[in-house]
Amino acid sequence: MKRLNLVAFLALCYILIGCSATNNLTMGVNEPALVEISPEIRTIGIINRSLPSEGNKKADQIDKVLSAEGLKLDQLGSEAALRSLKKSLLDQGTFDEVKILEPADDINKGLGIWPANLSWEMIDELCQENEVDAIFSLAYYDTETKIDYRATTMQLPNDLGIKVAVPAHELTLHTLVKNGWRIYDPKFGTIADELMCNEQLVSAGKGINPVKAYEAIAGRKEAVIQYSSNMGGSYARRLQPSYRRISREYYVRGTHKFAVAKRRAQTGDWDGAAALWEQELNNSDPKIAGRAYYNMAIINEINGDLESAMDWASKAYSDYNVKPALRYLNALKYRSSQVAALERQMTR
Repeated sequence: MKRLNLVAFLALCYILIGCSATNNLTMGVNEPALVEISPEIRTIGIINRSLPSEGNKKADQIDKVLSAEGLKLDQLGSEAALRSLKKSLLDQGTFDEVKILEPADDINKGLGIWPANLSWEMIDELCQENEVDAIFSLAYYDTETKIDYRATTMQLPNDLGIKVAVPAHELTLHTLVKNGWRIYDPKFGTIADELMCNEQLVSAGKGINPVKAYEAIAGRKEAVIQYSSNMGGSYARRLQPSYRRISREYYVRGTHKFAVAKRRAQTGDWDGAAALWEQELNNSDPKIAGRAYYNMAIINEINGDLESAMDWASKAYSDYNVKPALRYLNALKYRSSQVAALERQMTR
């Protein structure tokens, strides 16, 4: 009975899919960078505000005993992030020079919280002293570790070389790496970007005593530093245009011409499909005509003419009440704004 129900369910799915009025297509699009800064900015200064301040050193050292292999994990991690950010920004070829700065002592550091913005007077002073146009700040960086302990057993050879189970200790360290970034754009006096993110790293070790269990946790320090380096490169990519695939639906049912157009589209002959859709624009059935208008919006987007695509989608909705056309029109408007932003960025 269960087998029959499964067969019936699959058959129903096949019928429903086969009867769908639309097909799906995907297309690749270029999108603007998530972060846009003034095109006049050619030289970047990077500062590290996450280093422990004198007033916070005691709390910071307590945390490091719990969370780091070695007393300088937070410093090593933040420095790895800055080096990676510098390299990635230079590799993009957008900026002429990128410098890691040593800010003055009066810049508050390492308060263990997301810090307040630096004053624009201080930003201007940093830019003038170091001959840079903008400041990138690692505003916050911290590693926080929780330790899970449990008694267990492990296999060790005895005097005869035979492995036997002996009491053991197992440690699992959950290291939360927290980081936050800001970009100060003095040309407009604005914070061009602000981002805070976290990553959980897990490492475990087992030994005959807690010290041996801790020693068995290999590579934890390297893992934290590697993640920190990756996050610097990842942050730099927020200033780069990106590529992704978007999904669209188009109508494939209604008349024989829609059926033929479907097959043409499936073979990549989109212009041939559009020629058949165009013939249905004056169909006496408003439902068919509306679908043809909608599909003409699709072919214009495929061909890169977003203005015409918006006109066709607008008429499909307003004149023929094709309800998906309104959602599609909004998607086209958003994409048009993205194209305009991308064109601005490409003029850098």
